[in-house]
Amino acid sequence: MFGIFLSALNSVLGWVFRSLLVKFGVFFALYFITTEFVGLIVHLIPDTGSLNGAMSAIGSGTWYFLNVFQVTQGLSLVVSAYATRFVIRRIPVIG
Repeated sequence: MFGIFLSALNSVLGWVFRSLLVKFGVFFALYFITTEFVGLIVHLIPDTGSLNGAMSAIGSGTWYFLNVFQVTQGLSLVVSAYATRFVIRRIPVIG
């Protein structure tokens, strides 16, 4: 009876330490690297102020139609989407 209990305990402990603990360690490392990497890259991405500064040379007639169609918000969305896509593709496991 004691041998069966010891064998079952050995099997459970072997499963915990071989697969469960290793998977936890790997996924925790991936989560930590991903969050820290994204936090580091966010500071390198330019903000929308530089986009507004680049568009300040446009004339008033053209600027009216750009405001009607809200091109500035659309451009900032497109730039941030491309930056996010770039960041995600640089993550080794995900991209």
